[in-house]
Parts: sequence; C-alpha cells; structure tokens
Amino acid sequence: MSRFEPILLVKKRSLNSNDVRQCLRISFGGMLGFLLCKLMGWNYGAFFTVTPLLLLGLVPQLNAHIIRQFVANVALVSLAVLVLQGLFGDKPLPMIMVVMGLFAWLFREMARGPHFLFGAMTVVNLSMQFHFASYPSANVGDIVVSNLVASVLTLFIAFLMHTLFPDVETRPARQPAIKPLSNQRHEVLLATTVATLSFVAFQVLNLQGSLSALVATILVLFPLNWKGAGPAGWNRAIGTLVGCSFGLVVQLVLVNHFDVLPFVTFGLWLSLMLFARYHMLEGGVPGAGFSALTTMAILFGQYLSPKQDLFFSDLYRFTSLSVAVMVTLIAIYLMHHLLNCFRSTRLEPVA
Repeated sequence: MSRFEPILLVKKRSLNSNDVRQCLRISFGGMLGFLLCKLMGWNYGAFFTVTPLLLLGLVPQLNAHIIRQFVANVALVSLAVLVLQGLFGDKPLPMIMVVMGLFAWLFREMARGPHFLFGAMTVVNLSMQFHFASYPSANVGDIVVSNLVASVLTLFIAFLMHTLFPDVETRPARQPAIKPLSNQRHEVLLATTVATLSFVAFQVLNLQGSLSALVATILVLFPLNWKGAGPAGWNRAIGTLVGCSFGLVVQLVLVNHFDVLPFVTFGLWLSLMLFARYHMLEGGVPGAGFSALTTMAILFGQYLSPKQDLFFSDLYRFTSLSVAVMVTLIAIYLMHHLLNCFRSTRLEPVA
C-alpha cells in the first residue's frame, strides 16, 4: 500500500495506544501554541500554531537527533531570511537563484532520508517567511523574531506534551528506503523546480493572502515524485475541504461569539483532535488528516481575530488552494516526464 493514499482507503487501520497518545500531543500542543499567541498578542499566529503541529505530527518521538534537526532548521531559516531578504529582496533574479539553491539542498536532504525532518520543516518555514517578508509593509525583524519565539515555544510544548502523554509501547524504528542515485537526482530536480516556480508565481501574482495555498504547493512535494504527489495532492484537497468545512461549522456554532477566546480555543482543540485521529489512521504520514490539521492551524492562527471571523477567509482558502494544487500537480507531471527522458535522472522502481 502506498504511503500516500486517499483517506477513504486507510480508515480500516485501527489506532493503538501510542497513536492515541500522539493524537493528544498534537491536539493539546497546537491548542496551547494558539492560546499563548492570542493571550500575548503576538503577530504571525500561523508560526505559533503550525510549528507545533509539524514537530508533533511528522515525528512520533522526541530525541537528540530530532531536536538537532529542529534547532538547525530554526537557525538556518532566521539567518537566511535576515541576510537574503536584506541583500536581494529588491533584486528578483538573484533572489530566485539563491532560493533555488537553498531548495535544492533541502530537497536533497529529504531525498537522502536521515535528515528528512530538517529539510521538510526548513523548506516549509522558508517558504512562509519569504512569503511574508516579500511585501513592502512587512517588518522582516518582526517576522524573524516571531519565528524564533514560536520555535522556542514549540520545543517547550513538545517536551511538555511528551511528558504528559508519553508513548505506552516502544515504537519500531523506521527503515529508510534505499534509492538509486538516478532516483535521488530525479526527486531533487523535480521538487526544486516546482518549489521555485511556486515561489516565483506567488511573488509575481502578489498573492499576499494565500498562505494556505503556498504551503499546499510545498506539502504536495513531500513524496518527491509524481507517483506520490498525485495521491498527496488529492489528500491535500480533501483535507483542506474537510478542514474549511469544519471551520465554517465552528463559525456557525459560535455565531457572534468568535471573539470569546475560550470558545474559539475549544473549537480549535476539538477540530485538531478529530483530524489528528485521521492523521494517525493514515499511518502518521502527510495525507488528508495532516492537511486538515495545517488548514485549521492557519485559519485560526493567522486569520481569526476579535474583529474578523473565518467565513470569507475559509471560502477563499479552499478556492485558492484547489487552484494551487491543480497547477502544482500539472507542473510535477510535466517535470516527471521530462526527467524520465534521461537515464541519469530516470525514476526507477524501488523494491
């Protein structure tokens, strides 16, 4: 069975005790990040809500290797945004070339396997921060500081969640797949090209309010090949539809009380718990459940405020994301066939 299959095909899997504990870590961790952000009045709420979900949802354990990757991700993203935005922010061509080089390195780390988390979190965070920092009204220092605070808070939340909801049983180690060099070249070139095209498109089209769509174009690339990207794109669209629909349900239940923080926080926790369960039913890989988790995190963390409800943001998120995923899949399909024309970059079947 493929790692990235539509959600309807993986519901047969039952949850074990460790899965339930991870659901609790994800839901309470995301809720705590959101709550602290709103109580403190910090900007860029997506950082505080999405980052805990990435760390708690993508990896089931917390160890020294995971922490090193997380800290390296934070340091690289902060340095890259401060330096590159300052040097090349007003020079499109050099900026595109540098971003492409960074993406190539990060996807290479993902293709190799041992540092997949570092590559995955860094490419998502870089995309988000370059997106925010590229607009004239943005304060780059505020963006970097917000990310640093969110990252330190995420580590605290992760340690707290693993202390309160530890695994019941020892988890078996995941064996990384052994890939031919041609496959690694194929995956790195495909993902780098499509991610760079996404970066350029969002800059040229001035899509300032389409953070969910931008993140979707990156998450669809996580399988690193066309075979996995097709189901991943489908799962992303389904998860976003479910997440947006649930967001509207929460909005309708709250009616005019969307400015009451305890009500909103409970609505977020309930949705995160529900989608964390689906995430674990899919085996804990980025599928429809994880898509719904990140959708709710962005909707509540970035766009909900006492003066703005979710209704318009919810509808716009799903529309823009659907178009973004469709265009991204077309680009992946074309790159897949182009790279398969050459022996050195041909994608070979892996046992």
